Amino acid sequence: MELNNVWLAFALTILAGLSTGIGSLIALLARRTNTAFLSLALGFSAGVMIYVSMVEIYPLAQQSAIKAWGDGGLWAAAGAFFSGMILIAVIDKLVPSYENPHEPRLLEEMEDNGTPAGQEKLFRTGVLAALAIAIHNFPEGLATFVSVLQDPALGIAIAVAIGIHNIPEGIAVSVPVYFATGDRKKAFVFSFLSGLSEPLGAVIGYFLLLPFINDALFALLFASVAGIMVFVSLDELLPAAREYGEAHHSVYGIISGMIVMALSLLLMG
Repeated sequence: MELNNVWLAFALTILAGLSTGIGSLIALLARRTNTAFLSLALGFSAGVMIYVSMVEIYPLAQQSAIKAWGDGGLWAAAGAFFSGMILIAVIDKLVPSYENPHEPRLLEEMEDNGTPAGQEKLFRTGVLAALAIAIHNFPEGLATFVSVLQDPALGIAIAVAIGIHNIPEGIAVSVPVYFATGDRKKAFVFSFLSGLSEPLGAVIGYFLLLPFINDALFALLFASVAGIMVFVSLDELLPAAREYGEAHHSVYGIISGMIVMALSLLLMG
């Protein structure tokens, strides 16, 4: 694994994580939810993640696993892939559904609940959503960081996909905080800070994993990253994309994401 891309890896992880601030700005500056845009963007992100996970990341994990354990490494890679799915599923299960930032909600829905009686509940929702995002984004930060170290072009694509995926998460934090407090600055700060766990995942990866990186550890890590990204796409991005817009919007986004990812891999390969 090339280590001369460490600073690029950190920079991309920070940008991907703090894109929650973009979602916050969209929410605070817009009067209505642009559902068509969100549907296309979420579908695009899912297309990128699924394609790159199955075509690029998982095959790389299999290659490293074979180097480490021979043909038996394929079993290890498959186990790590589904372990990554189980990990993110457990994390998601621990977050209450209403506070879960991946449960799609509209700006109008939040505004309707912004009565004085509901302000305390809205503020709690925003705070818990911020904590939930911090938990969810930690493994995503690790995924981005490791991907950039392995292949900068691949890492950039993953960072962009995760950044798009983080936009509605920023909305999920900032909107309830704003309607509960009336303070746009506080809403933006909560949303912005909620993305910091993504670079934290990169820091943990750098100090705890990089000193021990070899074919075996890389295979397990990359396979689990692929599993995490596929689960996030199937369980969070695609349902949200369909919820926000018409069915065709999400499908067009998925296909566009796959095409862009395929072209980028071919041109940069």
